[in-house]
Amino acid sequence: MTPDMLLTFLVLAGAVALFVSEKMPPEVVAMLTLAALLTLRLVSTEEALSGFSSPATVTVAAMFVLSAGLQHSGSLNRLGEAIARIRWGWLLALVMMLLTAAVSAFINNTAAVAVFLPLIIAAAVANNLPPSKFLIPLSYAAQFGGVCTLIGTSTNLLVDSMARQAGHEGFTIFEFSRLGLVFVVAGTLYLMFARRFLLPDLGVPQRADSGHAGRYVVELLVPDRSGAIGKRGAELLPHDIGDVVLLEIIRARSVLPSPRGTDIEAGDRLLVRGSWPDIEAARRKLRLAHDNVATDLEDDVEDGRVYAEAMVAPGSHLVGLSLADVRFAHVYRARVQGLHRHRLSIRQPLDQVPLAVGDVLLLDAPESALDLMRADPGLVVMGEREQTRTSIRRSLLALGILTAVVAVAGAGLMSIVAAAIIGCCMLLLLRVLKPEEAYAAIDWRVVLLLAGVLPLGIALQNSGAAALIADVSIGLVGGLGPVATLAVIYVMTSLLTEIMSNNASAALVVPIAIATAESLGLDSKPFLVAVAFSASTSFATPISYQTNTMVYAAGGYRFRDFVKVGLPLNLIFIVLAIVLIPRHFPFHA
Repeated sequence: MTPDMLLTFLVLAGAVALFVSEKMPPEVVAMLTLAALLTLRLVSTEEALSGFSSPATVTVAAMFVLSAGLQHSGSLNRLGEAIARIRWGWLLALVMMLLTAAVSAFINNTAAVAVFLPLIIAAAVANNLPPSKFLIPLSYAAQFGGVCTLIGTSTNLLVDSMARQAGHEGFTIFEFSRLGLVFVVAGTLYLMFARRFLLPDLGVPQRADSGHAGRYVVELLVPDRSGAIGKRGAELLPHDIGDVVLLEIIRARSVLPSPRGTDIEAGDRLLVRGSWPDIEAARRKLRLAHDNVATDLEDDVEDGRVYAEAMVAPGSHLVGLSLADVRFAHVYRARVQGLHRHRLSIRQPLDQVPLAVGDVLLLDAPESALDLMRADPGLVVMGEREQTRTSIRRSLLALGILTAVVAVAGAGLMSIVAAAIIGCCMLLLLRVLKPEEAYAAIDWRVVLLLAGVLPLGIALQNSGAAALIADVSIGLVGGLGPVATLAVIYVMTSLLTEIMSNNASAALVVPIAIATAESLGLDSKPFLVAVAFSASTSFATPISYQTNTMVYAAGGYRFRDFVKVGLPLNLIFIVLAIVLIPRHFPFHA
């Protein structure tokens, strides 16, 4: 083993450890990895910066803008409204999955789920159906629809770009389609069965509710005449109140060390956790109050105040910032009454909690403020709502431009990156999007992640580390034939994707897949397809894919629900991939 090989393995091990630990955002880990590769001179400056100029990185950024064109014009809302009119549960689920898969083949998966999510919840509630029977299928359909085209997911583009950088033939825009359609049919049929027998029935929320089934952390103020004054924390909550737990007592902005043994005083803030109706019952009984931050919001009474829920979307500018940091109440003219997070380890004032993807904020807001939040791509307003007015002109232009981009690239008249850039320019020139909307549409976290992990693949190839891993793998399973080796590549990528970013796992495995194909004297395409499909379809955990995280919070699911429903689907796709990939992409060119 050469020194470069050893250093590359050390950088690789550190990157994987940081990706899996989630102590830092994936894009930060990618940039740290890039810095380490430069510092250790494992890649040249040109190679280190090649990720920023990579066709995959530029195309992904452009596709975010093209997706925003459809989203801002209201085209996707119209599709969602059409789905929402269906009254039969089985037909609603079937049409929802097929339409989501079709849309996700050409636009960003997260954007599609963000638009359809509140509409599906509203349709389910309106028809007295549990939303929990629909939201996991919505996420999964976006994923297996995304593998149908080269532009369906950023992972497909990443695999294509890495293959071309290594001197191998890339993929055309529809080269994945025949195999992808088989996955769509198989996934849809399985989910039609799973939604009936495996998905949990978490009930139908009342119309007065926003449709969310989770538990909130809420901060309550103890006013001067509260019945809580003088009581110890352990005996505060009445026995006839349901599922409400006192987490912390906050006094003078400091968390007291022993809340159960502390006497409560006027001016204290109580951090409690439970279902919203039970928390409200306890609040009224003990004469507690919500903190009326931003008192100028009282001027909005003529607009009428409503309770609503908004979820922090993937790529949101709010991620990592607290409510106080962004002055949420003043910017959005809405008060946050509670915070829902599956990992409810919140032990600090709510306005100091760094927000994360999938957090659901319970809001007390004037109706006009909801329009402001719906226009913000960083928030997904949940529950039944008026839809953004659709502009026929903008919708037709956005759809026409996207169709032209796909057609020109599909016919081979222009590269996908060139067609996508021209498409973005046309959206701006024809005023389908404003420049600021285009900038906001790009998820720069994904761009930085791609730019940072691409040089790691280069280092794995240049140092010979990828070839060494491939030789070891071939030594273990190579004697069983190329199909067994393909299975190992697919399963390896799938396991990595369940615990870390799908793009990061693809960037790690692509060099190994290429080196394996070269060592066996086989065409690299079937192995690259295995990496692309495996990294783009991650079902077994709620944290393995951004759309899973979105429906995890919105549907009130438990972690085990994804394992129960997603693991069999992963196994089905593994079998399909092993059987069908060699038929569509032969080992010998």
